[in-house]
Amino acid sequence: MNTTFIYIIIMNIIGFCLMGLDKHRARTRQWRIPEKVLFGAALMGGSAGAWAGMYAFRHKTRRWYFVVGMPLILAVQTGLLWYFLR
Repeated sequence: MNTTFIYIIIMNIIGFCLMGLDKHRARTRQWRIPEKVLFGAALMGGSAGAWAGMYAFRHKTRRWYFVVGMPLILAVQTGLLWYFLR
């Protein structure tokens, strides 16, 4: 359980940082992080961090697939985590 918890924390930090980095790159007109990478980080366990990063950095909040997708991924992951840890 400790390893799982540490993995989830690390992935959420990565998801949060990717949102912030992509927002910074958008503002400075640099090469952007592909949306599939942002969703990939969320699918690998960083959905809470990515969702928090969306609103902390006000990034991707107008894209319906992010507004719906990130909480949906988080709900599925929470359900799976609850199922396997109980």
